[in-house]
Formats: sequence, C-alpha cells, structure tokens
Amino acid sequence: MMRIASVAVLALGLGFVPKAFGQNDWTNFAKSAHHVAASTIASQALTGILWQTPVDLYPPESGNIPHVSPDGAEELLIHYGTPLITAANTVIVPLKTETTGDFRVEAHTAADGSLVWSLATDYILPPLDGWTPVFGPALTAKRLYFPAAGGTVFYRDSPDAVTADEGRLAFYGLSNYQADPTGFDSTVFINTPLTTDESGDVYFGFLVNGASPLAGLTSGIARLGADGQAAWIAVATAASDPTMTEVSYNCAPALSWDGATLYIAVSNGSAGYLVALDSATLAPVARVYLMDPESGLDAWVSTNSSASPTTGRDGDVYYGVLENPFPENNDRGWLLHFNADLSQTKTPGAFGWDETASLVPASMVPSYTGTSSYLLMTKYNNYADIGTGNGENRIAVLDPNATETDPITGVTVMNEVLTILGPTPNPPYPGVKEWCINSAAVDIPGKSVLANSEDGNLYRWDLTTNTLSQTVALTAGIGEAYTPTVIGVDGTVYAINDAIMFATGN
Repeated sequence: MMRIASVAVLALGLGFVPKAFGQNDWTNFAKSAHHVAASTIASQALTGILWQTPVDLYPPESGNIPHVSPDGAEELLIHYGTPLITAANTVIVPLKTETTGDFRVEAHTAADGSLVWSLATDYILPPLDGWTPVFGPALTAKRLYFPAAGGTVFYRDSPDAVTADEGRLAFYGLSNYQADPTGFDSTVFINTPLTTDESGDVYFGFLVNGASPLAGLTSGIARLGADGQAAWIAVATAASDPTMTEVSYNCAPALSWDGATLYIAVSNGSAGYLVALDSATLAPVARVYLMDPESGLDAWVSTNSSASPTTGRDGDVYYGVLENPFPENNDRGWLLHFNADLSQTKTPGAFGWDETASLVPASMVPSYTGTSSYLLMTKYNNYADIGTGNGENRIAVLDPNATETDPITGVTVMNEVLTILGPTPNPPYPGVKEWCINSAAVDIPGKSVLANSEDGNLYRWDLTTNTLSQTVALTAGIGEAYTPTVIGVDGTVYAINDAIMFATGN
C-alpha cells in the first residue's frame, strides 16, 4: 500500500509541509496522527462565548488531584475526549451521559451549536484505579470512528449528514464478537483514544482483563485497515518483554510523518517502554525503556496521565512521563526525547507529566535566533507544596536542540525560548493557578497559542510580544484533569472547562 502524504507549500519557515499541517480539519487528539496541535487557520479573536454544550452530564467531582494539596474544593478527575472538526465544519463532541461512564457522540453545527445528530455507544470503561480515562473518537475523510464494547469500534459514515450508515468492527473478527458479546464485553476494553491516518486506517490500544472468549488474546495494540484487513500485537511482543501487561492508559498512538511507523507506550502498570511498530503490519521495529533522566531509575508511566507521543518534522519523538523517585522534579515529570528509531536518547524537557507537546514553527517566534526549524510548546507548571514547588505555573516554548541547566534538578534540559506565568493568584497556596491543558492549540498565522487555565479562562499567548493578549472567561474555575484546546476550520476556538465545551471567538 502506498503511504505518501499529500503536501502543501506554506510560507511559514517549514518548507514543504505534509497534509497534517496543511489540512484544516481536526481529526485526532492534538489535531493529527502526529499530535502537532498546530493550525494553519488563524483563530478568531477571543471576544466571547459563541455557544456551549456539556461533555459530561454527571461529572465525577471530589477527590484529590495528586499535585494539588486538598483544600475542600471540588475537582474533576476525568480526562475528556477532544472535540473533532470535519472539513465541512461540523463539530464532533464526545459526551459522558451517566455516572457509570455511558457515552454518546454528538455532531453540532459550528455556527450556532445546533445538534445535527447524536449516536450512543455501548462502550465500557476499562478497569479503573484512578482518574476516569479518555473516551476518544477520531475522524477520517469520510467516516467517524469511536470506541465500543468488547474492544470493538463503531463507525458512522458521512459525519456531516443528518443520517448515514453505521456499523461495528472488531479487530479480532466481528463473527467472534457476535458469537459471545457478553464474554468480550466483560474482558476486552479499549483504553486509549483512537488514532486515524490519512489513508483511513485506525489504531488504538486495548486491555484484556481476565480470560476472553478468544484463546490467546492479550492486551495489545490494534489496527483496523481501510481495506478491511485487521491486525493486532500483544504488548509483551511489541516490547519484547513478557512483564508488560497494558498499553498506557490514554496514550493516543502517533505516526511518523511518512506514515510508516507507529509509536505508543506500553507498561506493567508503572514502568514501561515507548515502542515503534510497522504501521501496516504492527510488526515490532524498535523499543526504548523509559527512564528518569536524573535518577536513572524507571520512569513512572502513570495511568492517570493522558500524555501521548508527538512526532517532530525531523523524525524525533517526544513522550511525557512522571519522575522516579517522586517528587524529585516537583511532580513535573519529564518530556523524554528520542530519535526516530529510538536508538538515541536526546535532551529531555523539564516538564512532561500529563503533557503532549505541540509543534511551533520557529518562524512564529520573532525573538528566536537558534537553528531549530520547529520548537515545542508545553505546559510548564511548578506545583505549590510538591517538593520545592513554588506555584509559579507557566507555559513554555522550548528548543528541542538547545540546552540549559534545570534550576530544580540540575539536569541538562531543553532550553527555554519563551515562558509566561499564569495571571491568577491561587490562595491559600503561593503562586498562581495552574494551566489546565494536555494539548494546547497553536495558531500558526496568528503567531500565538490558545491555552486553558484552572482559573476558568481561555487565553491567547502572543509569541511576538510574550503576553497574554486576549482572554475569555468560561467558568469560575475548577481543579481538573487536563483538557485539550482546538481550532476549527472557521477559526473558532474550542476549550473544555468544568465539564462543558465552549466555542469561543468573535
């Protein structure tokens, strides 16, 4: 099968750019199968809320987020799936409808939020020992896919249409599922967002808990091909390590820019590998054990994290982990950095916990004088009262190929190109409210970043002036697991705060 991405010429310092930067739709978590979260459509000015819709009818409030000292405030310990945007500007919204995690998918008109269609799924959440994991659909040019029960996947054709064909697929054979749906529903669970590529193929991780009706089926990574062919590989085989038991919860698979290699994290529940697989066959290509760059111990691959790999234009791969021993890095974790075949460990970023790095063309930052063609935008919190954390919570643009000494750990880390402090005090703690993003949207034409905060506001970070140049108030603010921001094909900016998705703009 040919796997050649279409290209477009953009005068943005990137040269010839594959479709993932040139396309206008937002098809996956962090926009594309590479998780760049960067849009060539300029976002609208943040002057107000255009419309809103819930993403959770029964939010799981209460409990303690590990990096926040308890003060009695309600907190949302759930990762919400990203909104998706079709090329025709329909907004696809994953919605949790019950306390037990029942889900449906809704399609809304971008102009006013009116409902186009709604479709329920029988998806069952995987076994939980922490925060509620992501229910994550993904789009192709002609079809929407979303998780269903028993490790199966529902699809809906023509996602912009009021009515369309629907169906179910199973990577282990639909006839097997139909022979014993109850047995599969109780043992096989999709535990990552879906990822789609430009050919229409679908990838995801799944967990097998107990003995499934299909002999030999164990936790692994699955592929549903656009040609109707399916494949899967066990996590132990992918990592060449029999102690591996699961794909990391919430880890959306990522593809290389030529589409040939699939990256995903696997673990034994606490430590594990980043693995590279052949995207067509899922045959193992490479693996790297995830290690803490300060202690040299196993990095912590947390089931509460929604970190997913990001692939850079030069082939480098970035993946966030927690530190070990905890909290040597003030609960910031590390953004680990590898070359394309995972044979070389490169300079890490100083923050990686629950973070998927966004790509920033170097030309977006006029003050930048380095040699990298792209930079990385990440969350850069320094949580109050964790280790030596002072509550100076920032977001940052980093140079993946330049270094500095991290003032907290003394580790050599990626150089800070720009950082900006959150604007809202966080009493009774020192510092400011933390940034509430697992993937921030990059506005390439506007030379800015759209980032959500736990103070309840959505901000535009202007990279030409290093200021928070625009703000729109969404809610009164709440402590919550991190959420994505999205830019639509008409420049509308979408953000999730307090279990509501807000469409913002002019």
